[in-house]
Amino acid sequence: MKRIVFILGVLDDEDVDWLVSTGQRQEIQPGEVLIHEGQPCNHLFLILDGCLEVSVQALSQQPIAQLASGEVVGEMSFVDGLPPSATVIALENTVVLGIPWEHLHQQLQQDTWFASRFYKAMAILLSSRLRSTVKHLQGEHWRPVSLGNETGIMDEMEDLLSMGEIRFDWLLKRLRNARSNPWEALDHPETDASRPE
Repeated sequence: MKRIVFILGVLDDEDVDWLVSTGQRQEIQPGEVLIHEGQPCNHLFLILDGCLEVSVQALSQQPIAQLASGEVVGEMSFVDGLPPSATVIALENTVVLGIPWEHLHQQLQQDTWFASRFYKAMAILLSSRLRSTVKHLQGEHWRPVSLGNETGIMDEMEDLLSMGEIRFDWLLKRLRNARSNPWEALDHPETDASRPE
């Protein structure tokens, strides 16, 4: 599951426009460190392409996870203000969109509706990560959590994920166009499929 869809599914089209216009596209070479454990991090990163590896000092820098396109990095430090708890390094040529914390904090303070959507997205994202961790720790003994007859919750989540996938594809196209022709980044091509009714 691309966890970025949790965020983009909750945000609206104008929010995604803001991410594209504010974010800094970065190309990371194999072996290059994106985030250092215990050192300040001042960006929220969206992985657009490539693969990153996560490791921690407590395990002698042994890898504990790999993150691919569609993952989000640095969200925990942004939410709690603490230094990163792991090191993130590129395994191959990787492209990320870095959202500066300073700009993100300003947008959250100036636009309360954006703030509401953003923090809801963060809550869903972190909940997903926690459930994945619990599933991993419990291994073969893990069983899905029963939602009983709460099908409305599942339907709403599926709608959010579907819209998030559409917006992620749209975001990638916007950034690809911006790289090949900077003026195209100022346009908003007609993509009815990516616009909610």
